[in-house]
Amino acid sequence: MVIPVHDVNPVRRTPWVTYALIAANVLVFVSTPGIAGSVAGGSDLAQLCHLQAFMDHYAAVPRELIHHQTPRLVPTGETGVGLHGPGCVVRPPSYDKSPPLSVFTAMFLHGSWLHLLGNMLFLLIFGNNVEDRMGHVRYFFFYVVCGYAAGYGFALLNADSGDPLIGASGAIAGVLGAYIVLWPRARVWVLVPFLVFLPLRLPAWLVLGFWFVLQAVYSSGHGVSGAGTVAYAAHVVGFVAGMLLAWPLKPGTPPPPEPRGLLFGRRARPRYTW
Repeated sequence: MVIPVHDVNPVRRTPWVTYALIAANVLVFVSTPGIAGSVAGGSDLAQLCHLQAFMDHYAAVPRELIHHQTPRLVPTGETGVGLHGPGCVVRPPSYDKSPPLSVFTAMFLHGSWLHLLGNMLFLLIFGNNVEDRMGHVRYFFFYVVCGYAAGYGFALLNADSGDPLIGASGAIAGVLGAYIVLWPRARVWVLVPFLVFLPLRLPAWLVLGFWFVLQAVYSSGHGVSGAGTVAYAAHVVGFVAGMLLAWPLKPGTPPPPEPRGLLFGRRARPRYTW
């Protein structure tokens, strides 16, 4: 994968919604019970039980979304000792979980710093332009709709799965889909791992198109050992939803600035100002 670091596509107004989404995702992550021990690779049972209870409460579960049934027993966050040794205590839930609402709350949950930072990087680089084109309010609802499309799309393909679905990837995939429709020729600075990280300036259609193709290939089970723990199908559905929703805006979208200079080499490196 190439790593995007900056796009050559200026905006007219401050992307407040994009910034707010990033702040909310980071705040929820650092506030998630038990996430510190999980991220650090700790094996403290109490932290793991707290994390599991929190995820079961707020994460989207395909089986719950499709069949509208919540489990009779859920982790409480407490630890205990059973017939098979120490473990997490399970009881009937003390809360009423709404499966449709869980799709929204799951958009702000992440399982690791790498998961969080990767999502926020893509949102920061590509979300500001999409927000600038749509406007703050419409962009927020666009983001949420893409997240719901990705969540329910994945659930339809995995209707019997009881594994929690978390992350902003589906909604952000919608942002990427909108970007490739609106500015396919915009130049994006990326780092390409080739012995070292080589900076290149590539068109958005190539960067995001390559990303989409990878997600589609991985969602079919090719190129990875099994399906893994990443909901690649949710990325595909979110991307397509973003493309379709952004298509009516394409005719009135101003083109990105024309690229200047070389596309590779020392002179092509981006210049940062403070």
